[in-house]
Amino acid sequence: MCATLDHNVREIREVGFGTRSRDLKPWMIVLLLVVSLIVIAVVTGLLAHFSASDQKMEYYHSTFKISNLQVSTNYGQNNTYQLKDLREMSENLVDEIFIDSSLSKHYIKNQVVRLTPEEDGVKADIIMVFQFPSTELRAIREKKIHTILKQKIRNTRALSINASSIQLNAMSSTTGKLTVQACCGKRVVPLIVNRIMSGDLAAKSAWPWQASLQHNNIHQCGASLISNTWLVTAAHCFKTKANPRKWTVSFGTTINPPLMKRNVKRIIVHERYHSPAKEYDIAVVQFSPKVTFTDDIRRICLPEASASFRPNSTVYITGFGALFYGGESQNDLREAKLKIISDNVCKQPHVYGSDIKSGMLCAGYLEGIYDACRGDSGGPLVAKDLKDTWYLLGIVSWGDNCGQKNKPGVYTKVTYYRKWIASKTGL
Repeated sequence: MCATLDHNVREIREVGFGTRSRDLKPWMIVLLLVVSLIVIAVVTGLLAHFSASDQKMEYYHSTFKISNLQVSTNYGQNNTYQLKDLREMSENLVDEIFIDSSLSKHYIKNQVVRLTPEEDGVKADIIMVFQFPSTELRAIREKKIHTILKQKIRNTRALSINASSIQLNAMSSTTGKLTVQACCGKRVVPLIVNRIMSGDLAAKSAWPWQASLQHNNIHQCGASLISNTWLVTAAHCFKTKANPRKWTVSFGTTINPPLMKRNVKRIIVHERYHSPAKEYDIAVVQFSPKVTFTDDIRRICLPEASASFRPNSTVYITGFGALFYGGESQNDLREAKLKIISDNVCKQPHVYGSDIKSGMLCAGYLEGIYDACRGDSGGPLVAKDLKDTWYLLGIVSWGDNCGQKNKPGVYTKVTYYRKWIASKTGL
């Protein structure tokens, strides 16, 4: 009896289901189609996501010869190129080549890491960064990149490049990343800057060339990293404390704990600096062991000796200095946005008059408020170019009080001492 009843129930259910299928309304069919399409779209999106996440960064090193030109380090000469101009032109050329190619969706960026003057031209070393699926053969991609580079360069008129001089080699991810990071003046965080005085903090990795010089483990001055073993700072930091064995240097956005710390090996103060005079306020410091460049520790670019910067240009200072005149140095790195003040304005009697010399640069605001202060000495005054590459324009040197009206900060002008820096460091 029970078995027969169970059989009848199953028959009723099966018949009932079949009857509902035949009686579906048009709007229900449309709804089912929409749901099906949504499911397909979601699945496709997930597949695309996992496919994209399976891609990895790849680095390629290319060299080529830029011919039929002369390179000059002085402005104003006809028929010559500046190395920084060639760097920008070369990077723009490679950008155009790959953005307008079959590899455009894989191309990320390129960076000129070295320009070497040679007879009748310049040899360019470029690192190119791509992102490819890890399933493809790298040898095939390398050949394709090389072919596109040769074909496109052969047709370019921007620079005279012999296509036969082009060489290309794949790099390991580690070597490629370190090579790109080793380039000067690059930072990885957005620029959001207000002021040092009143206490705005610098973001992590914002100013990777900033260093803290410490005497007996107490912060004394700021400094700027210009290579993996050299710093540039102010001479007056060492006027009474010149024994390198008592100095250390730390990196990072806090003094304690430091991101990294090194021993000072040598201090070279400008030969013509004599306290209390304010001229020739520059020194270079060698430390050991050398640092490895990362997103948090990177060198700042040095400008050419002939470079000039227009009054009212935007510049930035950073440091661990006091927040007000007479205050103490701070543990956290702070930042400020300033303007370059012309020599004509800074030499006015109510500003600094004849105290401003050739190797000095004024920056800030005549209204005051935004300024460097005690403990910022030796630190960087920097500006960026159109390629977001940062250059060291000045070194925090002196000023009357901090943020006082008509008394802006005075900085050692790096371009004025560029040859001196090269003579001591080889940079």
